[in-house]
Amino acid sequence: MTDAESLRLPKPHLQDELAQTMQQRRSLREFAPKPLSLEAVARLLWAAQGISSPDGLRTAPSGGALYPLELHLVAGKVAGLPAGSYRYDPREHGLTRTVRGDLRPALARAALNQSWIAEAPAAVVIAAVPRRSTRKYGERGIRYVHIEVGHAGQNLLLQATALGLGGTVVGAFDDAAVKRLLELPAGEHPLAILPVGYPR
Repeated sequence: MTDAESLRLPKPHLQDELAQTMQQRRSLREFAPKPLSLEAVARLLWAAQGISSPDGLRTAPSGGALYPLELHLVAGKVAGLPAGSYRYDPREHGLTRTVRGDLRPALARAALNQSWIAEAPAAVVIAAVPRRSTRKYGERGIRYVHIEVGHAGQNLLLQATALGLGGTVVGAFDDAAVKRLLELPAGEHPLAILPVGYPR
């Protein structure tokens, strides 16, 4: 065929489970008041940054396997989990509470008053420590961090869809306000907010 010719590809196979999940995934901004289970939260966090091999590799690819991302669960209505902000530890597949109380209304205000964020039973804030990547790759490491956020976020949203949940990626927020709210250490910066819950 010449450069001017076009080619119609074979139709996608939509029968397998992954293809069906991708077909069903949509951005969700209206949530039912139903709480999330701790089991669902565990599966969401593992999908985004869980360890998936004996040598410590994770579910989302990372430039140089340097893993600059940090996940923070902002829990408001998670069964068996007091409201607060929790840091996810992939090595232990566990949570450590860093801030007490229901931060969802404050998170919604920090996200330029997108009030619907507070209606989600939980949100995952993806933050990063860019120095983990830039110390090897220089300024180009910043690009690798952003690529990794996309992979982790999509993994989480696909897992949410497979569980009958939904969510979306929020990029419009006051970085400094979110950093203060979650009490992030120096050198760690929020890059995305993913509210998650059952569809209304």
